[in-house]
Amino acid sequence: MDKCDRMSDVKKTLRLRGPFILKVDTGNTQCVSLDVAASVQTSAEKMAALRVAVLSGSGRALLNASKTIKTPKANMSFASLPRSQKVALSTLGVVTAGGAGIALMLHQSVKASELELHPPNYPWSHAGPLSSLDHASVRRGYQVYKQVCSACHSMEYMAFRNLVGVSHTEDEVTVLAEEIEVVDGPDDTGEMFTRPGKLSDYFPKPYANPEAARVANNGALPPDLSYIVNARHGGEDYVFSLLTGYCEPPAGVEVREGLYYNPYFPGQAIGMAPPIYNEVLEFDDGTPATMSQVAKDVCTFLRWAAEPEHDQRKRMGLKLLMGASILIPLLYYLKRHRWSVMKSRKIAYRPPK
Repeated sequence: MDKCDRMSDVKKTLRLRGPFILKVDTGNTQCVSLDVAASVQTSAEKMAALRVAVLSGSGRALLNASKTIKTPKANMSFASLPRSQKVALSTLGVVTAGGAGIALMLHQSVKASELELHPPNYPWSHAGPLSSLDHASVRRGYQVYKQVCSACHSMEYMAFRNLVGVSHTEDEVTVLAEEIEVVDGPDDTGEMFTRPGKLSDYFPKPYANPEAARVANNGALPPDLSYIVNARHGGEDYVFSLLTGYCEPPAGVEVREGLYYNPYFPGQAIGMAPPIYNEVLEFDDGTPATMSQVAKDVCTFLRWAAEPEHDQRKRMGLKLLMGASILIPLLYYLKRHRWSVMKSRKIAYRPPK
């Protein structure tokens, strides 16, 4: 049985119903095409027909076939829709966007009903991507913490050695550390003793435990200031606004005894009395100690305390940008003129004749 007879058997066996034309170039035979005047209703029948045709005939001829099975393609776009459907879809989109906007506005209005004033964004000198901290301000900020804030707030994660090379020299920090008495021990007799502080000691705590802190502050627990800037939404903007935002309560607002009105504090009633005011202290460098200057310096100091690596991180980022400005053009050149050539190469095997 020759190849044409086998294809005729395929036609009889499948009993296809639909136009199916397969041209086969057999080279040495007279069988050129197979015309099946039937209709294939499902894709499964089409695939079965192709599979049997390939198995019965020449697979290489099928690859060189000039015609293939044509299936209808979906051609649906917004421009091809009727006018009524366009209007309906446009209306649905507008209603959906409007509903989302109204929901967002309602959410913001509910949040505003809490009457918590959001702090403004202040132009801090260290806020830029390549800006460093003002170390003179850090030094003054430590003086504010030492003379004003340390009476109630601790910084248990800060050691005296962290100040060396940042705001003070080693000799200055040694003198500052020796001003405190540290309980150490036990000694050879098993007794605890006190000694002058040293560089490895941490900042002293104002209270022995949280219970003592609450008793001394009418039940309020002063937070630790080591990471207060990172722990509060708004960072130094919030701390600055809180320190300078004390004012008289508006009409109709009553604050119970022992609390103070501050619109930036959650609940607007805070147990901490106004800690700073004009000329609350005298800076060693002669800077006028206005309320805003004192608040600015202590906020800068708290930013450094929360991120001691602030300047080093930005220096590293600058070095990476400078290196990338040289490396990226080189990588682009290699990719465009070297790798693309290698990637587009094709290896072909030509058997010997």
